[in-house]
Amino acid sequence: MKNKRLIFILITATILLLIPLVAMQFSEEVNWTLADFLVAGVLLYGTGLLCELILRKVKKVKLRVALCIAIIIVLLLIWAEMAVGIFGSPIAGS
Repeated sequence: MKNKRLIFILITATILLLIPLVAMQFSEEVNWTLADFLVAGVLLYGTGLLCELILRKVKKVKLRVALCIAIIIVLLLIWAEMAVGIFGSPIAGS
């Protein structure tokens, strides 16, 4: 069960990374560089692996859910900041 979940996480992150790669083949509006793919990969795989670690180590179900939701929220906030700079931090290029 644990290995199936890990494989699912890795496949899901890979599919999410393939979406802009395929879109770049059909549209000039999607223009990701290697650095974009590396950062997105670190964020997606890191989030997935961190959630997997929590699911394996934390015994209380409510705490598991709360921690995984918090990690996903942090991922979304970082992603939004890097995409459009909603907070105006240095990582957004401001």
